[in-house]
Amino acid sequence: PAAALRRAWREPRAALLEPRYTPLVAACLCLAEGGVNLWVILRVPYTEIDWKAYMQEVEGFVNGTLDYTQLKGDTGPLVYPAGFVYIFLGLYYATGRGSDIRLAQYLFAGLYLLNLLLVFRIYCRTNKVPPYVFFFMCCASYRIHSIFVLRLFNDPVAMAILFLAINLFLEEHWSWGCLLFSLAVSVKMNILLFAPGLLFLLLQRFGLLGCIPKLCICALLQVALGLPFLLVNPVGYLTRSFDLGRQFQFKWTVNWRFLPEEVFQNRIFHATLLLAHLSGLGLFALHRWHSSKENILTLLKDPAKRKPASPRMTVNNILWQAWIVFILFSSNFLGVCCSRSLHYQFYVWYFHTLPYLLWCTPTTKLAHMPKVLLLGVIELCWNTYPSTVCSSLSLHICHGLILLQLWYGTAPPPVSHSPPRSRKPTAMSKKAQ
Repeated sequence: PAAALRRAWREPRAALLEPRYTPLVAACLCLAEGGVNLWVILRVPYTEIDWKAYMQEVEGFVNGTLDYTQLKGDTGPLVYPAGFVYIFLGLYYATGRGSDIRLAQYLFAGLYLLNLLLVFRIYCRTNKVPPYVFFFMCCASYRIHSIFVLRLFNDPVAMAILFLAINLFLEEHWSWGCLLFSLAVSVKMNILLFAPGLLFLLLQRFGLLGCIPKLCICALLQVALGLPFLLVNPVGYLTRSFDLGRQFQFKWTVNWRFLPEEVFQNRIFHATLLLAHLSGLGLFALHRWHSSKENILTLLKDPAKRKPASPRMTVNNILWQAWIVFILFSSNFLGVCCSRSLHYQFYVWYFHTLPYLLWCTPTTKLAHMPKVLLLGVIELCWNTYPSTVCSSLSLHICHGLILLQLWYGTAPPPVSHSPPRSRKPTAMSKKAQ
């Protein structure tokens, strides 16, 4: 660390532009973020939105209610899976039945820092993003700080668990990663936007038969967490916690404000978005995620029986890890672009992935400024309250530009279907690093 500091002091420009300095910049930013979160908690008034409702929903469970349709708060019925209930039950008791808001804010500030460390660890492993970009990802985002420490939403909890799962995937701990992924889904269903990418990776890594045990891990955890409620009212639990057809209120939408409300609520519009989402996933799976010249159905085969497309790469190889992250982040981003509605707290669904999505493609010196500008416009759109025709259109334009860059700026790398278990870097990985 001392040597890295000395090099950064002598080469400040390199410390801002070269990804190898990410650990140093990340450490400095995490320290700064501790102070920023403390300042926000002490100086900016807390805003009650969902915390009280969360505590009321949990209190119903504490009082013995196991029929999910009977669990509700001031903002309506409980619409999250069972993992949410258990995690917020812990917060319920830790904060004196939800009454100690200040303590809850400090706990969420700790969650913010943990989430940031997990995100930085992913960026350190992929070695793609210049460190100066992380200043925009941290201290510059008012909305993200608000979601964590001023609103106490459950979205950050789900995303922190998800980033922990991704770290486990990068370490080749796929079973543990699937367990944590399923836990994140049990907190909030938006994590399923990463599921198509994860399924693709599991098939690529293990083949059809090999990925079935991993999928069973995901399913069994959902059953175990929901069992007390499934035994009482299984239909009620499934329809409430995994309601894919839930209608959203037009007044809260960030991304579709430019549409008439009758179009926003129209089922044909919802079906069109679903079709666009599935089409986007199919195109990316066929032409951007699939790395072999063989038919994509070869992913169903045992990896040992596939014809290798190129020299094998180790699990420590930076290209393999970057590709895992690209597939997961782009899978989620496609879902965000096609969402029926985005509310303000949903910004955390993809905020920390934006630097990777923007800088994972080759970037010339002149291209840095437009990418930073895109980050700024997206931040401005999410900080416009209430949303306007201009802000929602601008958000879609930014999303469209990122999608175009991902499509035209990326191509499947020459990775093998199944990286070996050896952890010693190959000559190829050394060259990549």
